Amino acid sequence: MYVCSCFGITEKQVKEHAEAGACTPRQIASVSKAGTDCGSCVRRIQGILGRGACPRRELLEQGNGAAVLAAGPEADADGPAEFPEAA
Repeated sequence: MYVCSCFGITEKQVKEHAEAGACTPRQIASVSKAGTDCGSCVRRIQGILGRGACPRRELLEQGNGAAVLAAGPEADADGPAEFPEAA
């Protein structure tokens, strides 16, 4: 089933990107363009990704921001919203 009609991205593709480490809609967009045109698929992508599906997010929720920062360049690029201690 198509998730993003604008770029022809399927639910299977979103799940594959998530398994490869894309944990946020922004990261899915950076690898597939899904969600970057009309935006109507962003909520669906969020639903596919779900809460707790991202190891880095789980570390943040446990208060282990240092481990997230040590994750290197593939760490979330969502900015301060993902790092409450930086706010």
